Amino acid sequence: MHEGFETSIGDRLGRLRTRHGLTQEQLAELAGVCVDTVRKLEQNRRQTARMATLNQLARALDVDVSVLVGSPVTFEARPDGSAPSVLALRRAVSPVGDLIGAPGEPDREDPEEPPTVGALRASLRATEGTRRAGRMGEVGAVLPQLIRDARAAVRAYEGSEQDRSAAYAVLAEAYQVAATTLTALGNPDAAFTAMERATAAARHAGDPHLEAIGAATLSWVFTKQGRLEDAEHVALAHADRVEPTFRSQPLDLSLWGILLLRAATALVRQGERQYDRVEELLRMATAAAAGIGRDRLDYATPFGPTNTAVAKVNFQVEMDRCAPALTTARTVPDLASLPPTWRARFHVDRALAHAALDQDEAATHALLTAERDAPEWMRYHGTTRRLVSDLHTRERRRTSPLTELADRLHVER
Repeated sequence: MHEGFETSIGDRLGRLRTRHGLTQEQLAELAGVCVDTVRKLEQNRRQTARMATLNQLARALDVDVSVLVGSPVTFEARPDGSAPSVLALRRAVSPVGDLIGAPGEPDREDPEEPPTVGALRASLRATEGTRRAGRMGEVGAVLPQLIRDARAAVRAYEGSEQDRSAAYAVLAEAYQVAATTLTALGNPDAAFTAMERATAAARHAGDPHLEAIGAATLSWVFTKQGRLEDAEHVALAHADRVEPTFRSQPLDLSLWGILLLRAATALVRQGERQYDRVEELLRMATAAAAGIGRDRLDYATPFGPTNTAVAKVNFQVEMDRCAPALTTARTVPDLASLPPTWRARFHVDRALAHAALDQDEAATHALLTAERDAPEWMRYHGTTRRLVSDLHTRERRRTSPLTELADRLHVER
């Protein structure tokens, strides 16, 4: 079992509430949520709630939302018995030699032949493909070396501006992958450090598009931390910088649309008062996608008509509009064009909608479909695990597809 999932949200909620000296009624009032929600969570009659609710509770308790929901804190063991190291990834992001300039620091010892720009780019493409497939363990195994290689290339190509800029571009994207990985593993501070370094590397690369996708990544990191206003601000500020015109290229439209969706994701989790703005941003992103006319993959991030339709389903689920979400889900075009983890998340949203409508069998079917797309990602995804736990609690049969799924995800009743 992943460390961090050994207790429920309700157990953590009750412990944190008691530490703050609050009654359930006081916490509900402070967070602006229904006291019945607090009671059901603490009694483990519910295993999850909408992200807006969880963010409000986390804010009232002055903790990152990851503390409340219980993010995993390490990689799981691989089939060969080994496990990638979170510490190795943190060391690659923040080598001690950068602080003290210690001689003999491993990161400072350049290889005899630094990797070529072509080799770096090939390694980056392979790593990003692995990440989109949701194979977290493989990402954790190769990412520290990719970061070290890119840093070595930056130093080695100091006399060649073009090659050095290209090495910085690879380094910026590698740091972004590190940030998303560390966030998924409940290391928000290390993730922020990775994004600081990604931003600096992108500026050295001289690629404004890379800075824009970095802002989108930072917005996602902030959203996962519950820093929703910061996530909204970062995404919209950069969207304003790249706002397209009738002469804009598809890449500009794509990046602008990605930033709008990131801002909308932060807004929908701020609660009902922001729903009108969410719908406005979704309309703008949908128009950008229509202007492109097809789905693209820019800087390892998909955008187009399919992705905006999937985002609409996610927003409708977050807004507790579950029946319309399922109607929208049936109209999503060309789902196969999305990366496996995006497809899996879409099916999890379908499962959430079905579960909210007490359609447990349909919810289970959607979860099994998601697992076929990204089985390893499912084991790290907190929302999926909490939903399976919720459904499992309501399951009456000893053996069923849901019970077997819970076993594969290491979720206990």
